[in-house]
Amino acid sequence: MENKRDWSVHPPYLHPGYTSTVLRAPSKPLIPIKHTLSERTGPVYGMDVIGALDNDLTKNGIKNGEPIGERIVVAGRVIDELGQPVRNTLVEIWQANAAGRYIHKVDQHAAPLDPNFLGGGRCLTDNEGYYKFYTIKPGAYPWGNHPNAWRPNHIHLSLFGNNISSRLVTQMYFPGDPLLEYDPIFLGVPPKGRELLISKFTMDLTEPSFALGYEFNIVLRGNHETPFENR
Repeated sequence: MENKRDWSVHPPYLHPGYTSTVLRAPSKPLIPIKHTLSERTGPVYGMDVIGALDNDLTKNGIKNGEPIGERIVVAGRVIDELGQPVRNTLVEIWQANAAGRYIHKVDQHAAPLDPNFLGGGRCLTDNEGYYKFYTIKPGAYPWGNHPNAWRPNHIHLSLFGNNISSRLVTQMYFPGDPLLEYDPIFLGVPPKGRELLISKFTMDLTEPSFALGYEFNIVLRGNHETPFENR
């Protein structure tokens, strides 16, 4: 199987500044494994059971009030190298809350959890490849990569094609974040690819008296391909 990763855009397996890669980067050539028929034809989990609020993280976790933080709209298109829409693609997101904490037992950051915010959502692209989420702008948080290490504000995105083996994962950052120049995960992406990971603030998506809008388009192949973590 040919390795189709564009190394001028995608992060290398080993980036010493991102210390986790030192342990997990392969030390020997990868061995291609043929996909089974079920991997190529099996259903994508959850695609047929998307609820009305699954793409609205400002509402899908409400218990006793509104989630805390700056409400934002994150939207864009999923397109191929020719700019053609990729329809019916399952897009999932997950993120920290406004204080910079995930709802996960491993996250022991001493920031408060928000009882009205789950931090996860999903939707399908429409016939023109568009997706859209309402959410809360995630906060920065400390991590153990090096002394005084902080992750920039970011949202994780996962895309599924028509089968489970087609999953792609990436991260979206925010324009003007001062932590970007210190983040080894972001800096692990070659310069050509970094700008492709930063969303664009736009008044076209901003909703009056409700939320600021950020556009993040995802390109699956070609010269403007979005850097992915697992391609």
